[in-house]
Amino acid sequence: MQPDLDDTVRRAPRPLQPAEPDFDDTIVGWPGVVADSQRDTAPLPERVVAQPQAACYGFRIGANGRTVLLDTAAYVGRSPSSPRIQSGVMPKLVKVPSPQGEVSGTHLEIRQLATSIIVTDLRSTNGSTVSVPGSAPRSLRQGEAMVVTPGTLVDIGDGNVIEILPLQRQLGGLGHAH
Repeated sequence: MQPDLDDTVRRAPRPLQPAEPDFDDTIVGWPGVVADSQRDTAPLPERVVAQPQAACYGFRIGANGRTVLLDTAAYVGRSPSSPRIQSGVMPKLVKVPSPQGEVSGTHLEIRQLATSIIVTDLRSTNGSTVSVPGSAPRSLRQGEAMVVTPGTLVDIGDGNVIEILPLQRQLGGLGHAH
């Protein structure tokens, strides 16, 4: 009995066809060199480019407390310090009072990542309680991070309650703790 090969069609592999060259991107000559006959002697007008204003979230410590914009990460604590190994922009160091010693030296990190706000307990001794609007208060474990929304309250102890604020426009000189 012979095998049924009527349905099997074998073709030799086709050679790859080179893509057609794109001459729109081809530069003839040396980049940056313009022939004297092509050079315009009139001065170029100064180009002014409007910079878009960045919007970032912020937070406030206490009902009448200072407002801090999250244009960079913020470390909050009794005597906050930057991490030993730093990558990128230095964080803002936001000092809060702690007469009873309930707030750790560097207690909490608050940062904006794109359109999210992330609160991270930095292995604090007494923890942090996060109250997201519409949810029950939740205690963060040491080192735990949580995405929060504007209106969230974070209690770090000794009466220090941090309120996450909605997006705010950055204007000249307002990007720092004051």
